[in-house]
Amino acid sequence: MWLSGRRIRCVRGQTVRSEAEKAAIKRRQKPRQSKKKEKPKKLTGRPKGVLNKDKKELNLSSELLRINELLSGLVKVLRMFVKVKYLALDGHFGHNQAALMALENELHLISKLRKETPLFEKYEGNQKRKGPRRKYGEKLNYQAMPIRYLQKTEVEGQIITNYYQGIFLHKSFGMALNVVVIVKTDLKKQKVGYVILFSSDEELGWEKLIEYYSLRFQIEFNFRDAKQHFGLEDFMNTTAKGVENAVNISFLMVNVSAKLLKNSAEKLVGINDLKTHYRGAKYARWIIKKVLKNAEPILNKEILAEIGKLGSIHQAKSASSSA
Repeated sequence: MWLSGRRIRCVRGQTVRSEAEKAAIKRRQKPRQSKKKEKPKKLTGRPKGVLNKDKKELNLSSELLRINELLSGLVKVLRMFVKVKYLALDGHFGHNQAALMALENELHLISKLRKETPLFEKYEGNQKRKGPRRKYGEKLNYQAMPIRYLQKTEVEGQIITNYYQGIFLHKSFGMALNVVVIVKTDLKKQKVGYVILFSSDEELGWEKLIEYYSLRFQIEFNFRDAKQHFGLEDFMNTTAKGVENAVNISFLMVNVSAKLLKNSAEKLVGINDLKTHYRGAKYARWIIKKVLKNAEPILNKEILAEIGKLGSIHQAKSASSSA
């Protein structure tokens, strides 16, 4: 199941932000202060009266509260038909509160961490007899991952891709994380890039974790098609019911198009080809009715197939042209 911070607002401009969200946006948009050399401040320790924060306490922001309301209602409906276990969110929600929100709805979060995120191995050494128990071990170096976490290596030309998986700790999370690190090395350019994916489900395999997170790109494609072809970006409805109907019709047409493309005998590739095919077929039928009173069915099929390909982007080779 997919939700996205950007995509929850199906139509930009339709969501009314709360005062807390507006204040948070203003704080992020403040110009950065010029860097000045300042004298190092003395460490004063923890301010008086400040206690340790409970990392397992649910304290949702106004944005997460809105998403949680939508999520809880959606999960109740979905669980009447299918078993839902994972909630996939984009990197904007790769933090502790989003993971707790997922667990509150009996789901496991799958998301992405920032590249500079510090992760630590679990400490497996001897503990002191007195004092707090040590939790965090060695800090991970993503460009030199320990070989014991390596799951698979792929080589494609000058690109080497390594997949690592392990259970690691983050100081801001109230749980251990199932982390997959994808490291790509370009031997020709001598550059290294990496992506950090994670899940709150420690049992999830690394291949499934990558596959589930990759589904977010299909969601992006669905929104693109709904805007480009089915009016999601252009409708002028202002009432709540009108907006709901317009959005539902747009995504219904995306689903219908996907089904037609999958079952098309002409091996159509995209929605542009699908629209061209049916438009051409409609024109051809109209011309046949006007010109040919007793047209042969076989001839009709050939004409419809040929006219339906006119103007399409991806044209499949017909049997006559290949011969």
